[in-house]
Amino acid sequence: MKKQGPIPDALVPYLEGKVLLLDKPLRWTSFKMIRRVRGLTFVQKVGHAGTLDPLATGLLIICTGKCTKQINDYMGMKKEYTGTFVLGATTATFDLESEPENLKQINHITAEKIKEAALHFTGELLQLPPQHSAIKKDGIRLYETARQGIEVKVDPRKITIEAFEITNIDFPNIEFRVVCSTGTYIRSLVNDFGQWLGVGAYLSALRRTKIGAFNVSDAITWEDLRDEVDLLLGNESNSVSE
Repeated sequence: MKKQGPIPDALVPYLEGKVLLLDKPLRWTSFKMIRRVRGLTFVQKVGHAGTLDPLATGLLIICTGKCTKQINDYMGMKKEYTGTFVLGATTATFDLESEPENLKQINHITAEKIKEAALHFTGELLQLPPQHSAIKKDGIRLYETARQGIEVKVDPRKITIEAFEITNIDFPNIEFRVVCSTGTYIRSLVNDFGQWLGVGAYLSALRRTKIGAFNVSDAITWEDLRDEVDLLLGNESNSVSE
C-alpha cells in the first residue's frame, strides 16, 4: 500500500476513520469499490467487511482510517441475502459467470419439494466453498487454478443457515431470502440445493440486504458518495477563496 500523503482538510474525517455503507453496483468487484474510495478520499487505509461477488449487489461496509480496526467485528456478523436461482441446470461457477450446462427436466419438481429442500438446508451445515472463489490454497486463489481446469481439494466449512425462505416460485426461477453466518457461499448453497433435488441449480441474482443491524436501505450509492466528497471539496475551496 502506498504511503499516505497529505489530503485536503475537508477529507481529514475519512483519514481519521469512517464507516461507509455502500450499495455495490452489479459487475463491480468489491476491490474496485475499495480502489474508488481510496482515489476519491485520498486515504490509502481502506478495507471492506466481506466480499461480494461481481454479479451480486447490495450492502458493502467499507471502513477508512482507524475504523479499519473494526472490520473483523463486522465480518463476524450474520448476513441476510435475497436472490433468485434457476432449477434444471448447473454452471461451473455456480452462477452466471459461466454458461448453463447439464440441462435437466424439472416437470416433476413441486413447490412442496422445494420448500422441503429449504428446510433440509437450514441449521448447521458443512459447506464446500466453490472452486471459483478467492479462497487461497497454498498461496494461490482457487479461481486461478479453476480457470486452468485444475480442481483443488478444499476442506468443508461449518456454516449456519438461520433462515431459508422461499419467497416466490415461477419455474424454473425460485426467489429466496437467506439469513446465514459469515463465510457462507450462497452460490454453493444453491448448487447443493439443486443436487439435493436431483436437477441442478445455479444462482442468477443475489443482493446482500443486511450485515448485523446494518441495512442496505441505509446505504448510499457510489454516486452519492462522490457527490458528498465533491461538495466537501467545493465548500473548502469556496472558504479559501473568500
